[in-house]
Amino acid sequence: MLVETKARVGVFAIALGAYLPQFPSLVPEFEGQYADFKKRIPDSVELIDGGLVTTKELAMAAGDRFRAADVDLVILQLLTYATSYNMLPAVRDLDVPVVLVNLQKKRAPDYEHTDTAAWLGTLYACGAVGEMVADLERAGKRHAVITGVVEGGDEHAQAEIEDWCRAAQVRRRFRDTNLAQIGRPYPGMMDLYIDETNLYHRMGLYTKQFDWEKMWAIADGVTDEAAIRAKAQDILDTFDIEGGGTVEKVWDMAKYVVAFEQWVKDEQLAFVASHYDGFAQGVAGKLDSMLIPAFSMLIKQGTACAVEGDIKVAMAMSILKTIAGTGQLSEMYSIDFDEDICIIGHSGSGDADISQARKPTMKIVPVFHGKTGGGYLTQFYPPAGPVTYLGITQDRDGHFKFVAAEGVNEPGPIFTFGDTNMRTRFTCGAREFCDRWSEAGPTHHMAAAVGRHIDTILKVAKIFNVPVDVITR
Repeated sequence: MLVETKARVGVFAIALGAYLPQFPSLVPEFEGQYADFKKRIPDSVELIDGGLVTTKELAMAAGDRFRAADVDLVILQLLTYATSYNMLPAVRDLDVPVVLVNLQKKRAPDYEHTDTAAWLGTLYACGAVGEMVADLERAGKRHAVITGVVEGGDEHAQAEIEDWCRAAQVRRRFRDTNLAQIGRPYPGMMDLYIDETNLYHRMGLYTKQFDWEKMWAIADGVTDEAAIRAKAQDILDTFDIEGGGTVEKVWDMAKYVVAFEQWVKDEQLAFVASHYDGFAQGVAGKLDSMLIPAFSMLIKQGTACAVEGDIKVAMAMSILKTIAGTGQLSEMYSIDFDEDICIIGHSGSGDADISQARKPTMKIVPVFHGKTGGGYLTQFYPPAGPVTYLGITQDRDGHFKFVAAEGVNEPGPIFTFGDTNMRTRFTCGAREFCDRWSEAGPTHHMAAAVGRHIDTILKVAKIFNVPVDVITR
């Protein structure tokens, strides 16, 4: 990604301090289990180590470390029974979920040869989970439980831990990067309008405002011909261009992409929402004509770029790109009632990584429908198979809500006038899906990703403390 971020995950383990002097063998046993547990945390996140906690004082010290690091998530290993005072001081002042990992060391007891120390050390992982959840509830903390076993491996438990770490990465990306708003939303699309201060307070995302005059001049200082040539080749490698593509044909576009990439790095941008409604003449028309593929090159590198000034769909695109590796702007396009499928897509910038059925295409059109000017359109070709859609909306009080659905893209004819579109079948049927999705009150845009990702979206929502309407799976 052009702007890298790394989630910070607080990790600690708890055990009842009273056991340790009674059964000294538990000390090395728990230290070994905790050391092994930390290896389960993927390298994609930064581990903030709260240590092995057996007293209230150690829990308070862990909390100090977690607060100082501004952790995005806390993962707690339950080694054996422990009272909740081993946990609460570590998380009391945090506003992130606590994931209770309840991994028993051995798959089953050897009943005849198990003494008290062996039972407490290797077979007692489940007794304190309810107590922890009860007190997290009373403290108003979000929580989740993962139960499993160490012996023989546990793919489900490991996958859940890694999934939570992916979800935490979204929070860190929102907190450490910025959103660029260029121009303003498409006039009259009031579902897209947003209060940027409220966005910062509720989602932690800061908005930087840019005028188009600055963007027109952004490439004026780019003179490194080797860098421009390399980027031109990158564009040719990414797109099939109608009528054939050459380095010379995309030279000006490549120059702007080089400038945009440096701008993204300088401004720490993971999100861009833009709309141009000027006269598209001179240098303004030149940039406007090539903006769609130029922004598509940024999306390919992890910066979500949304058309029509839609900040909320830029957020949805970034979430899916972060957790799933693909994030394509879409909207309800049409319904094929004969086939009972929805046609879903959009005109504008898109994600080359989602174009797995074939190489993306680029073509010149005389007019961008509903918008100023004309120029390059890009079309991406998502594969047949599972797909996830994510919309973000707000209620009357400004609270955010996620709207999510899973379906299956099917092969068949699609529109070929330069806009990305997919043939998606939903378990509830096209008519019912359209009703349910619309009743959830999303904006008219959504993001799309290859695969099924609602389980991870639910984790992201818990981290941000926002509700989710799951339309269909």
